[in-house]
This record gives sequence, C-alpha cells and structure tokens, in this order.
Amino acid sequence: MALQRVTMRQVAAQAGVAPMTVSYTYTRPERVAPDTRARVLAAAQHLGYAGPDPVARSLRSGATGNLGVVLGEHLSYAFEDPQAARFLAGVSSVCVEKQLGLVLIPSAGAADDVDRVREAAVDGFVLWTTDVSDPVLAAVARTGRPAAIQGGPSAPGVSVVSPDDRSAARAIASHMLAEATSPLILSFPLDRERRAGIRLGPDTSVGFPITRARLEGYRDAIDESGRAWSDTPIAVVGRNTRDDGRGAIRDALVRARPDVVIAMSDQLAAGAIDILGSSAAVSGWDDSDLAQTLGFSSVSQSLYDQGVMCARIASGSASPESPAWSLTLR
Repeated sequence: MALQRVTMRQVAAQAGVAPMTVSYTYTRPERVAPDTRARVLAAAQHLGYAGPDPVARSLRSGATGNLGVVLGEHLSYAFEDPQAARFLAGVSSVCVEKQLGLVLIPSAGAADDVDRVREAAVDGFVLWTTDVSDPVLAAVARTGRPAAIQGGPSAPGVSVVSPDDRSAARAIASHMLAEATSPLILSFPLDRERRAGIRLGPDTSVGFPITRARLEGYRDAIDESGRAWSDTPIAVVGRNTRDDGRGAIRDALVRARPDVVIAMSDQLAAGAIDILGSSAAVSGWDDSDLAQTLGFSSVSQSLYDQGVMCARIASGSASPESPAWSLTLR
C-alpha cells in the first residue's frame, strides 16, 4: 500500500502556525521569523514532510521553472557532437543565470515525438535545427510558449537564430576554389531519412535550412568560378561525425580524387584529412579545436553565443538578432 503524503496543513497544525506560514518557510523564508521557521522545519522533519509538491506549485503559479531543449537527434547526440555540446553550454549558462532547470527532449522521428513536446513541463522551448516537415516544430508553436530555434526553419511564434550561412558558404568556397581543379563538397544530410551518397549538383531546395543555405552559397561560388554546379560532386553523409566524413571520402574516391574538399563542419573536414592527408586542401565550419590543431580553414561562428541567444528568447528576456560569422584562413 502506498504511503499517504504528509500535507502542509498537517505540518501547520503540528507547528501551531497557519498553512501560509509553512508555505513561506519553503518558498519565501525571508518573510518568516527565524524561530518560527525553525519550529516549522522541526515539525516537517518529525512528520516526514518533504516540502511543497512541485507539480502542484507549478500548476498554481503557471510556471515550471524549466526550459526545454528539443533535439532533432537521438539524446546521445547532445553529448557526442562537439558543436551541439557548445550550443547546450550556451543554453545552460542562461539557465544557471536565471535559476532555471534544463529538460532535454529528444526528437528523432518517433511516433510520440509530438506528444512528448506537448506534455513537456517547461516554460519555453529551444530547438536544434530541424527539417521543414518536422511535426515537432508545429507542436512547439501550438503550445504558445516562447520558443527559439537555432538555424531554422521558421514557424509562427518561433524565433530563428542563425547567421547568414549562404554568404559565409559563398565566401569560404570562393577562397577554396581559387586554385581547385577537382573540388568536392562534403555535405550534411539532405533529408530526414539521412540518405548518404554521392550526387552531382543536387537541387539545393532541401528541408534543412542550414544545409540549404550552405549549398546555395557553395553553388553561388561554383557559378562565379565559371564551373557548372551540375558537374560538381556532393558527398552527402548520414551523420555529422568524423567517421561519416571518412566514409564519404572513400566513396568519392571511387570516382575521382579531389584536390579541394569544402566541408560543412570541422568534424567532416577532419574525416576528409584522415583519408586524403596533405594531398587535398580542406576547409570546415565552426573553427573548432580540430581546425586549429589540423590547420585547415574554417568558418568561424559561435554556437555557444547562439545557445545563449536562444535561451534568452525562450525565457522571455531577449529578441532575436543575426549572429556574426567570419573566415579563419589557414
């Protein structure tokens, strides 16, 4: 048989005070005299009272004191991907500052993803980049709670925090193409099915906004260099990992050996270097420790700062701005 929960009224009766005094002892201790507070805490300990029910308290106040982070990936991705970890560190810093809890909500295409979001006990949402067809995005918007998404896509009531990826992609690609004879682009997935493979000049109208913007920027640079986008090989990976980068390069070598690899992340760029060594010039994205250690050019942006901005928006304390980017050429 389950034990009956001790109530605030029972503690008040034991301590000889009003129930409101018990509530203030836990929630506003500065409003209770020290000797009265000591008497209430002693009565609570005697009766086995653990404190106010947090669920009931949140229902009364209309706030949970939590921010929810919706990841369009398996939960382990938050800890395995360096850039996701940096983004979450930025979100966490705001939670620490504002004394908020952090709830991770994985969303990897399961049937109950929407229910998980709808039922989340959070006051606002931060979303990692997802696809335009992801039903979770609409589910977040329907909650009416403050929400911000890193990279996009946009939705009514959801603020987008993203640098100008198209311009950045055009700039890094233009630099890399200056002396290239056989360029290769190493791309994030083009769809939610995450189908890997080699494609020639694919349609850039893909569902992931970040991937779309970067492909568009690369295409701009290809066109400006006098090459044909339709002849440009794009090696698409299933996941943003160094190992996937290695696999994509191995697949590309079946067709031709690239002398330039333009990668959408430093992880993918490192995978390319693992296979090609110094036989190809490689660029990445994020200017992480990998780019500095291995010495390749990269687009510099701060996912930590974007995490901070998203969390401030989701907590109701900021408006969206366009984050800065720059090139770090090596």
